Amino acid sequence: MTRTSSLLAADDRPPVSVFNSEGSSAFLIVADHAGNAFPRALGELGVAARDRDRHIAWDIGIAGLCHMLADLLDATFIRQNYSRLVIDCNRPHNAPDSIPSVSDGSHVPGNVGLSPVERAARKAAIFDPYHAHIAAELDRRQAVSRPTVLIAMHSFTPVFQGVERPWHVGVLYHHAPRFAQALLATLRLDRGLTVGNNEPYAVGDTTDWTIPHHGERRGILHVGIEIRQDLIAQPRGQQEWAERMAMVLPLSLAECFAGQEADEPGAWQAGGRLDR
Repeated sequence: MTRTSSLLAADDRPPVSVFNSEGSSAFLIVADHAGNAFPRALGELGVAARDRDRHIAWDIGIAGLCHMLADLLDATFIRQNYSRLVIDCNRPHNAPDSIPSVSDGSHVPGNVGLSPVERAARKAAIFDPYHAHIAAELDRRQAVSRPTVLIAMHSFTPVFQGVERPWHVGVLYHHAPRFAQALLATLRLDRGLTVGNNEPYAVGDTTDWTIPHHGERRGILHVGIEIRQDLIAQPRGQQEWAERMAMVLPLSLAECFAGQEADEPGAWQAGGRLDR
């Protein structure tokens, strides 16, 4: 397997794609694990085809759902195109699973024994451009005091390490739960849903990057959403969940500002700590 310092060739996929860049919605949708591409220079990291299609390589179903959701909301959607096995774009750079050599029991030979230079090349080629796009979009909105709510979309496997996960959807947050708590309450109005409160994962400073870095540091409303993969593996399920989220996200946002004038000074100021 050949490795190069530049990593991505001219005919490789770009590390990030932006859909509906002029969308009018306050919601900014991002997906850290939307793709399962591999740079040509890295081959396929020695990973078998069946594993490249599993959850260890990407968030199954989330790209299609997010495209549909962005259409329904007229929202901008920023997606990352490479497999999380190349580099995980929702992990701090020093996290053990940023570039995993083993994931859910499957070995990743191409990630064994990487030098600091090789690790840095992956970060520079994939991680940095993706997060730079998110930061630039947030900067652009902040410059014109545009309302923004960051929605970090993920999907999770129904069974992990032999344990079945009962949740249909999980609402994730860390230091700033304001929007997450509103969304949690709205989703739980549907008695047919089992909704996880920081399940099957919780956001943390040592395990996550997107929400702590882009949401909490800027003081904007934000939430992480996890949807079970068997529910969105096919287009029909993606459409169903896109329609559901297109309904509950605006309702939850309205709940955050219930009793508060929409044009109240500071109500939508990025950095106004309205996420508390």
